[in-house]
Amino acid sequence: MNDRLHRLGVSERDLDERFARSGGHGGQNVNKVSTCVLLTHLPTGLTVRVETERTQARNREIARDRLADRLEARERDRRAAAKHAAELTKRQKRRPSAGARRRNVERKRRRGEVKANRRRRGDHE
Repeated sequence: MNDRLHRLGVSERDLDERFARSGGHGGQNVNKVSTCVLLTHLPTGLTVRVETERTQARNREIARDRLADRLEARERDRRAAAKHAAELTKRQKRRPSAGARRRNVERKRRRGEVKANRRRRGDHE
């Protein structure tokens, strides 16, 4: 079992490994022997297909490495999204600065003046 997969908490029971015939270079070997590896991580549904090497054993190693890469990237993205959400919440809850409050009040006053100027003379009296 790949050390990186083990560190990520993936066990052999979580993996579905299938073999198929490869295509491309390799001659008679790839045409006769099922050297292509399809590796699926059952809990997440991530699937990796490797047929780059002539031997099944080497393709199995590469498939496990690629699956570990994808799982690490997925975890990294999940952590980044959680951190972003926490920072967003923190910014939203932060009280506006004194200058920002002053500017808001000034904007509201100007807006009120603009609306007051739109009224006809007798409407507000």
